[in-house]
Amino acid sequence: MFLAVRDLRVGRARFVLVGVVIALVGLLTTLLSGLAAGLVDDGISGLRGLPLTHLALQPGAESSFSRSTLRADALGPWRDVKGAEAAPLGVSFFNAKTAEGATLDLAVFGTPPDSFLAPSAEARAALAGRPGIVLSQELRKEGVRVGDVLTVVGPDVELPVLGFTYTGSYGHVDIAFTSLEVWQHLVYGDNADGRFSAVAVRGGSASAHAAADAAAGTVTETKAHAYAGSPGYAAETATMTLIRVFLLAISALVVGAFFTVWTIQRTRQIGLMKALGASNAYVLRDALGQLAIVLVLATSVGAAIAMAVGRLIGDAVPFSLQLGPAVASSVTLIVLGLAGSLVAIRRVTSVDPIIALGAEP
Repeated sequence: MFLAVRDLRVGRARFVLVGVVIALVGLLTTLLSGLAAGLVDDGISGLRGLPLTHLALQPGAESSFSRSTLRADALGPWRDVKGAEAAPLGVSFFNAKTAEGATLDLAVFGTPPDSFLAPSAEARAALAGRPGIVLSQELRKEGVRVGDVLTVVGPDVELPVLGFTYTGSYGHVDIAFTSLEVWQHLVYGDNADGRFSAVAVRGGSASAHAAADAAAGTVTETKAHAYAGSPGYAAETATMTLIRVFLLAISALVVGAFFTVWTIQRTRQIGLMKALGASNAYVLRDALGQLAIVLVLATSVGAAIAMAVGRLIGDAVPFSLQLGPAVASSVTLIVLGLAGSLVAIRRVTSVDPIIALGAEP
């Protein structure tokens, strides 16, 4: 490693240039990780925040609330499951207008006042009281206040704002909670017939879930699996994953190309080391150690800049980046960079010591 570090110091201008390229790749990779996590949060944070473990939906719904319609007879078998809690849940998208004429997009979640989905006494009181709606904290930024009256477009129902709850969204739309009865009136008018979207379940064994499915005519999914039903979730996740894979593959090729060039430039130096008795293992350790130093330093700088940029972005775009995912992204880039250098290993080991004498092997 002595020669590797010395070479870095002597040729620092060359290595800084290579490091800048690697840092930019690290910056882009980390930013994409933050954007992917931000899109996920913006799409399913409202559902993820609910205290449920499973959802029972209509067969063929494919995790989508809009494709699932259940009635009261489907709820009974689930309430009989030992060790589990069950509650009906309705989910639909609406537009609402404020008294000033501003338009709000809402993902309205409807559930009964006695539901385990409303764990606090304040939440149960809001659902059991006069018809109204409880909004996500994010809607405070739109100027909405407690006591304001929103007109739900379509059914043209006026609902007062009863309060605000945790920040969350579903399908990139801010959530709003109301009672199941109010939700049914918004969706079906006076012809609700006890319909709702899904049964929210907390607890219970897999065998008990299977028995309840058979009796109720439903299909049970874990909460994490149900995320796929959020509009755009699957396509966005697949797109961001594909971009990251291509970027990491390109970074491996770039690093491999740089390493090949370095090896060619150091051919006489490697020949001299072998002429002095250095083994192939020593030469490889020296070359890979030099590359690892550049990769770690450059990738760390790129990731640090990405995290700083993420803080500056704020709420302008969906962006969420924690230290753990940032480190994982950087480690992946370093490992793939080292893997990309494998294309040049044969050149390192095949250098003939006679090159040190200025002769061709």
